[in-house]
Amino acid sequence: MNLTKIEGGGYRIGIPVPFPMKYVYCHLIPRGKEYVLIDVGLNYREARETWEKVFLSLNISPSSICEIYLTHFHPDHSGLAGWMQEKTGANVYIHDLDRRMMHQVWGEDSDQSIRVKTMMKDYGVPVSLSEKIADHMDKLVRKVTPLPTMHTLPNVVEFDGRSWQVIHAPGHSDGLVCLYDPKKQVLFSADLILDPITPNISVWPGARQNPLHDYLHSLRYIQQFPIRIAYTAHGEPITHVKKRIDQLIQHHEQRLSMIRNLASGRTAYEIASILFKKRELNPHQWRFAMAETIAHLNYLEFKRKLKKHYMNPKIYYERTLEIS
Repeated sequence: MNLTKIEGGGYRIGIPVPFPMKYVYCHLIPRGKEYVLIDVGLNYREARETWEKVFLSLNISPSSICEIYLTHFHPDHSGLAGWMQEKTGANVYIHDLDRRMMHQVWGEDSDQSIRVKTMMKDYGVPVSLSEKIADHMDKLVRKVTPLPTMHTLPNVVEFDGRSWQVIHAPGHSDGLVCLYDPKKQVLFSADLILDPITPNISVWPGARQNPLHDYLHSLRYIQQFPIRIAYTAHGEPITHVKKRIDQLIQHHEQRLSMIRNLASGRTAYEIASILFKKRELNPHQWRFAMAETIAHLNYLEFKRKLKKHYMNPKIYYERTLEIS
């Protein structure tokens, strides 16, 4: 079992996910005689069984969890929220923007997979692959439902005998939040800052359309805070936060330069095919590869370094002239 005790008497718990990163790290933190839980994992058998083992190993009754904080709506973080709410009776809190996205993407009347399929085709993805991407999204719904009853996260939350600032840090998702204790300089950073992997920054229908701009702003904002340790949701905790943020910004600057050089006369799919030519991607991975490529293209268009051309039925790009 992937379980580590952290400062303040809390626990960092690796909940398995059927994706390459292998685990999402959730955090169980005491509040008096009760606990709060930060993120929950994906709703599938191995994750549910892991939680049952955690409760037994720590001799914790599920009913002692009084509040659940979701850092964002992505399924590896929120998928078990409904199950966990039923098991614990706890209130579930999330940023309003991601509560809306939870319902838009995973709700009963959602047409998100159709909208994603249309977006993929518009940006040059072959019809057969676009349909496989949509089919995978439809199957993923089972790993996110039932949806919990959700409440708005306040600006400050209390646990571990101290107050934590709720910092809105959009980019990875519109409503991603981090929890920060300025006194002990501790950050629960969710997917804002990861090491060694880079967080996926993607464009989705119904969400903000320049997430890379949001993400870079969020990184620079967080970089102003004194942070001794960041408890991440994937990989190991980070003690070199400012340096890692510099590395993440540099990564995206290099990727932007590469994409701009590739863009002329190409679709987003053609660009992504070059960027990821060394990898065999399944439909799930293609969805993220495309959405991240589009995010970089949208940023370049926002900075007037590219122009978008609509040549039915596909969108093509052209470089603009550099102005010295």
